[in-house]
Amino acid sequence: MQTLNEKSQHSLCYLKFLNLIEAIREIPTFPAMDPVEERLLNLLAATWHVGRRVSVLEAMGLSSEISATTAHRRLKTLRAKGMIALDADKSDTRIKYVVPTELANAYFATLGQALNKAQQLS
Repeated sequence: MQTLNEKSQHSLCYLKFLNLIEAIREIPTFPAMDPVEERLLNLLAATWHVGRRVSVLEAMGLSSEISATTAHRRLKTLRAKGMIALDADKSDTRIKYVVPTELANAYFATLGQALNKAQQLS
């Protein structure tokens, strides 16, 4: 069981992380994203992390909280913002896979650095 001091320490770390995230959102290098775009990008990142390829159709169904229509619209905006790209299947060009761009990889790396920094500051 955690002591009150340990809980406070974790809360402080999380609040510092949130503050760093807000600062990252202000960096002109990264495009502004609405909460649905961020959620979808995070879901995609978790899938990419385990080495799975994600088709556009699969990406549209990643979250029960986001309708397929909304997800498709946000995939288009994430693509326009340079955060994702589409890669055609080698054997069936009708199938497109959602892949991260260098900008998305830089964004995730920056978030990871923010998490590390928040932990060091606590």
